[in-house]
Amino acid sequence: MRSWAEIDLAALERNLNLIRSALPQPMKYVSVVKADAYGHGILPTAARLMQSGVDLFAVANIKEAAEIREMASGWPILVLGPLLEDEDSALLEYDLIATLSSASELPRFAALARKRKQKIKIHLKIDSGMGRLGAWWEEAGELIAETLATQEIELCGLLTHFADPRDLAFTDLQRSRFQKIHDALPAAKRENLMVHADNSSSLLNLKKDSIFNSVRIGLLQFGVSPQKESLFSKLQVEPVLSFHSKLAIIKKLPAQTTLSYGRQYQLQKSSNIGIISAGYGDAIPLHCGNRADALIRGNRYPIVGRVTMDQTLVDLTDAPDNLEVGETVTLIGKQGDQEILLTKLAEDAGTIPWELLCSITKRVPRVYTTNRE
Repeated sequence: MRSWAEIDLAALERNLNLIRSALPQPMKYVSVVKADAYGHGILPTAARLMQSGVDLFAVANIKEAAEIREMASGWPILVLGPLLEDEDSALLEYDLIATLSSASELPRFAALARKRKQKIKIHLKIDSGMGRLGAWWEEAGELIAETLATQEIELCGLLTHFADPRDLAFTDLQRSRFQKIHDALPAAKRENLMVHADNSSSLLNLKKDSIFNSVRIGLLQFGVSPQKESLFSKLQVEPVLSFHSKLAIIKKLPAQTTLSYGRQYQLQKSSNIGIISAGYGDAIPLHCGNRADALIRGNRYPIVGRVTMDQTLVDLTDAPDNLEVGETVTLIGKQGDQEILLTKLAEDAGTIPWELLCSITKRVPRVYTTNRE
């Protein structure tokens, strides 16, 4: 293989167990596996998460939900994104939970439920200040009343989304807005609702005595903490994914040679340059050139010049003379006692870990290790 991603499913299970052990009890675990489980592969990942005991899966759209449902029945699946009208019937065909975000969706769902003589389950989303999906918090009361009065709709959950968990004051404001809406519900309706707002990036602010009885965990379960400081920063979560390629060519170039497109890097001395058989058409971010490193035989070597679609250059001038074509190159993960973290590569590329994981393309095989815990 020219390049490949290794997915350690045992590490995923260990991470889930660690996160569960740190959560206030009882707290339901909503596993977010959208975008092909953040590039890890939705089917193998969801299968392991089922075995590990998640309470509910959350996905972005109907296609992702259908993939999980075709694999197994019994697990609740929440579709976080809005549905197009021609997708509504899939809610009943695949036994899914919709996220209700606007008044226009309610009569559509109700009409479908009456036609099929089945109830449609929903989680009602409140826009508490992010300005994206959900009923605006000041206007949510009317939609809630209409939802409760619609017999064909079963309200199973209430949720919101925090705009910037690092902004503690604004997050607390969002919480208070959301809590007012929750508390205005009839007590009997509140009793069995899943109530969730916190995700991997907002666990810093998780209140143990709050109304929230569920958390949505995405990136953290894959061993990537989006915040340097969080409630879970002391947990030894493990990276689940590593990315590797092969050294395709080693060549000697004279001083003053400029490298790659844009001629953004000039050699100051005669240098050995290695060409990795992967680029941004695989998983190596375009803008990490002249910033990031690669590991070969457990040693770090700088990526130089602009990353191209199919190749990436590394400066091997300080490498051993016996370095050979075909050597394994690690861009994310460990070699020996050295490690390149996904968060560090994302920082070097001027992007975020979520985007990096989602950019691992289809031509990169996923290799799964499946040791049981």
